[in-house]
Amino acid sequence: MSLDTAARPATPASDVPDRPLPPMPPHWRSLPRVFVHQARAARNRQAIADSTGASLTYGETLVRALALGRLLARLLGPEPYVGLLLPPAVPTTVANLALALWGKIPVNLNYTASQALVDSSIDQTGIRSVLTSRKVLERFKITPKGALIFLEDVPKQVRLSDKLWAAAVARLAPIGALGAFLPGLSGDSLDKTGTVIFTSGSTGDPKGVVLSHRNILSNVHQINNHIHLLADESVLGVLPFFHSMGFTVSIWVVLALGKRVAYHFNPLDAKIVGSLCEKHGVTMLVGTPTFMRTYLQRCEPAQFSKLVHLLLGAEKLKPELARDIKEKLGIDPLEGYGCTELSPVVAFDVPHDVTLPDGRTVYGNKIGTVGLPLPGTMVRTVDPETGAELPRGAEGMLLVAGPQVMTGYLNRPETTAQVLKNGWYTTGDLGYLDPDGFLKITDRMSRFSKVAGEMVPHMGVEAAIMEVTGVNEQNVAVTAVPDPKRGERLCVVYTDLGMAVEDVRHRLNDRAMPKLWVPSAEDFIPVDAIPTLGTGKVDLRGLRRIATERRGN
Repeated sequence: MSLDTAARPATPASDVPDRPLPPMPPHWRSLPRVFVHQARAARNRQAIADSTGASLTYGETLVRALALGRLLARLLGPEPYVGLLLPPAVPTTVANLALALWGKIPVNLNYTASQALVDSSIDQTGIRSVLTSRKVLERFKITPKGALIFLEDVPKQVRLSDKLWAAAVARLAPIGALGAFLPGLSGDSLDKTGTVIFTSGSTGDPKGVVLSHRNILSNVHQINNHIHLLADESVLGVLPFFHSMGFTVSIWVVLALGKRVAYHFNPLDAKIVGSLCEKHGVTMLVGTPTFMRTYLQRCEPAQFSKLVHLLLGAEKLKPELARDIKEKLGIDPLEGYGCTELSPVVAFDVPHDVTLPDGRTVYGNKIGTVGLPLPGTMVRTVDPETGAELPRGAEGMLLVAGPQVMTGYLNRPETTAQVLKNGWYTTGDLGYLDPDGFLKITDRMSRFSKVAGEMVPHMGVEAAIMEVTGVNEQNVAVTAVPDPKRGERLCVVYTDLGMAVEDVRHRLNDRAMPKLWVPSAEDFIPVDAIPTLGTGKVDLRGLRRIATERRGN
């Protein structure tokens, strides 16, 4: 299948990142090759574990992946893309590795999405086979198209000859000759497709983001150089692999750099998350503020005693939550920013001093920002209307360039060309770089409504409502529906405001908010729960559907 993506021109030579990225190691020529090198170098080191009690060393992981890959080679045939409908766990990581070793492109499908969105992802990639589990299908009520390969059936299908072959290749075959045994290492290239990750569909049908081996490994290399990962970093893997952060960090940051990971399939299962962190001495937790709030409420602080890198993104980190984390856990949370199209990380705060291009040294965690751009990453702002480049410090549309910028959208050259020009990806987010180069995100263009000709920010209205009521983002979200007179009309979807709607409106008006920013009383819509995606983000599409059904004309 042709990717049919727009060609990506080289980044202009005049644009140089504030912090250069050192060259990647010479053997980093593909994802599977990097893993094999790491597994050979640290065969007895702990690698992957999960909440079921499963645990594998690097050597065991390689053998399992080789044996499974040999079985899959018999079952799959020549198709390039293979679907996985599985939660983060040891078998899922082994399956992703097995496919990569055999030159297949793993596509982790969103099991929290609707049947229609899953089918759309399968149709777009031409997937004919999906690795899944009967438990997953029963829980999420999804039956993906194509031939289903159930992981429960795999053990009895793996032959003794597969196991012996895998053990021999893992231990005895010269690493330079592995291409003769493994298609994924034959003619491996950084420019080949490493995976396709489908956007969440929060604002429309999913688009397949094509990430090359270069994209993913560059982001791994950038993260390591930026955060200064510990020699024995232990990662909590609760983000699903259909999420780019889950895929890049929970699989490839770990396995490319020789770290450890402990997986659990439900990021909101605080009791098990706390136990995993304690048992495995987790030093890095990657999640969302929503997840972290739950952990603070339901876990013992001692369970996070080894935590050093608490990386939070996907939604704004509220100052009060940052304060609570500091008080209860004794560490500062590290806020970050990224998106699927950028493999995904663009910037993160870090818990150490950083030397700026002008020679000054500053502490790398600046509250209220999402940190410094990663080494090798360039950020500029442009006028959202004209596209004219703005001076540093001026708020505008954020554009990002660097080795982590996607290849393009699968089979959508026109859509790719709209957001990717001369190596710069248009993020759709508004923000600016402060005088020290820290990135500040101010809003998202898709979360604006044009009401009577004026652009009204949904996040601004949400923040005002939360301020006057004392509730948080778990209780309120703003969306909009078409309005024949004013273009659009704001709607507030809420679970509990702690006071009458009219009292909320009076308090908003007392703050001297623009009249257009204050929704009418009938446009406050009570619900049992704010809709969310599997990644913890608010489901913007679900919000609009609720508002349209309840308040649409």
